[in-house]
Amino acid sequence: MSDRPLSSLNLQFLLIDPDPIFRLGLRVALETIPHLQVVADVPTDTAALQVLAEIAAPDQNQVNLIVLELGNGSSSESQQLGLQFCRQLKALYPHIPILLLSAISTTEMLLAAKNTGVNGYCPKGISISELVPIMQEIASGGYYWLGTTGINFPLSNLPFARLRNNIRLTGINHINNNLSAVTAQLKIPGLPLLDKAILAGQRRELLAARWLVNNLLSAPEERQEIQKSQPLPLPISYSNSAISKAESQQMQTVVPPLLSPKALQSIIFTSCTNKLQFSLQNLTDIPLEIDILREDKKRELLYIILQKVSQKLDELRSSKVEIPQIPELKNQILTNLWESAITEFYGKSSRINVGDVNIEIVTFLLKNAAGVETEILNKIPLVEDLFSYLLWQTDLYIDNTSYAAGSEPANSQASMILENLVIQVANGVLQPLLNFLADVETIKQNFYDRHLISTREIERFRNNLSWKYRLNNYVNEPQAIFESRYELFVFAPRGIAKISIYSPRNQELAKLADIPLAVTLLLELRDAIAPRLQSLLSFLGNGIVFVLTQIIGRGLGLVARGILQGIGSVSFTEKTLKRNSDKQNNNKGRSQEGRGF
Repeated sequence: MSDRPLSSLNLQFLLIDPDPIFRLGLRVALETIPHLQVVADVPTDTAALQVLAEIAAPDQNQVNLIVLELGNGSSSESQQLGLQFCRQLKALYPHIPILLLSAISTTEMLLAAKNTGVNGYCPKGISISELVPIMQEIASGGYYWLGTTGINFPLSNLPFARLRNNIRLTGINHINNNLSAVTAQLKIPGLPLLDKAILAGQRRELLAARWLVNNLLSAPEERQEIQKSQPLPLPISYSNSAISKAESQQMQTVVPPLLSPKALQSIIFTSCTNKLQFSLQNLTDIPLEIDILREDKKRELLYIILQKVSQKLDELRSSKVEIPQIPELKNQILTNLWESAITEFYGKSSRINVGDVNIEIVTFLLKNAAGVETEILNKIPLVEDLFSYLLWQTDLYIDNTSYAAGSEPANSQASMILENLVIQVANGVLQPLLNFLADVETIKQNFYDRHLISTREIERFRNNLSWKYRLNNYVNEPQAIFESRYELFVFAPRGIAKISIYSPRNQELAKLADIPLAVTLLLELRDAIAPRLQSLLSFLGNGIVFVLTQIIGRGLGLVARGILQGIGSVSFTEKTLKRNSDKQNNNKGRSQEGRGF
């Protein structure tokens, strides 16, 4: 450990990673930390060298840490190139320490990275509260090579001890990666009870495996510290939610004191950013405007909107907005988000030819966006609750439950509201394009999914959207208001899913008129009549069954029995007469033979 106090270090670092989603998530999370600045984030080695050439001279002191991924993690060749780049960095900028923040966890590759001069390693997925002290330690001249345990023991000089520790760290990294994946799946809303029970069992098995690996492959002095930080998992016990109370407490995320008040915002946005790496296929039965986009363009648009929401929150925070002002500013905030997203997604200077006219896409769409606010933006739910939670850390009251600010359930609820906000604003960005420029070849080539590129498929897609809005305005939305619920679109591992949450909507119910009001009255009438009608139908059904079985059935049974008995009696009489006739003929034959003799 370095003797330099961490609080006195103004940490300025360069982030190098090929994954744009990961860079965004880490940057959003870390930029809220006091005395910490992301100087630049770049995807390639070449871009990193260009940035360093401008700002990393020893006398400028604008970068005091480099955080990078070792290649793209997908092939040994890429990893070897990453090692070569580390050597190059150490040769060009020996005064700048390097932290390897990577998905790679093989012992051989980590040892090779250490031999190139890399100062530390952390696995991707480590919490921000653990990562920041490690970054500060390495930037101030220290080292960190012990994975995710958070325990910095000096390694023994004995070869066996080093080998044992490397094996332990490799196993722990593998277990932690699986544990993070299972825990993330457990947090998915609407998960079936059986799946929850299976995942909860897997989680307990992984916790037990981690405890065993740490205790069997660690030195005695290490074992005592590990047992303090990672106690033995409790025995398996199932509750209604398939997760025991003790495990639920383990899964709680506490906002660490190290982070600034903006840390809560960082946690929510990092979670949403990570989910953007999932499939973005629409798993619901409701068509969305963004369904027409290619996967990469869809992800780009959602990423842009998420970034704009973060910027808007920073603006509101710096302008000293008060909580009572948020409902008044909601529509203006959403409109500004939508306008800025359109401007960045389509490009400020992008122009296309429509017939003989050359138009600027952004200007044209912003002028012809009638209906976007009415049909989409103004109907996005719970925006005030989300902004109050992120700006002032107020408790969330969602789904008839109060959630304490900073708790894992509160963060989960806030993430769902944010995800729905991002998806709905993205739909708004696409709506004017589909209304006015849907069949322009340049647009289709640059944005559309190849399965929706023909004129017939585009018109079919637009018709489905039109029917969706008609059905929502006249049936689905009044029903949701009457049932006091909102439907939210969220990111799930298999794609975009839909969930329903409770929320009082009495004021909206009082404003319904015409067809929407008639729908609620029909629903109320159905609720009033349905039980009585069911009872009547049940009574009539039982009566019909009684008549068919006890009266008609028995009558038919008696008739059938009589017929069968009659058939049986006739057959018996015929057989008797036949036997008597045969007997008489035989006796007559014998008497004739006697007389002839």
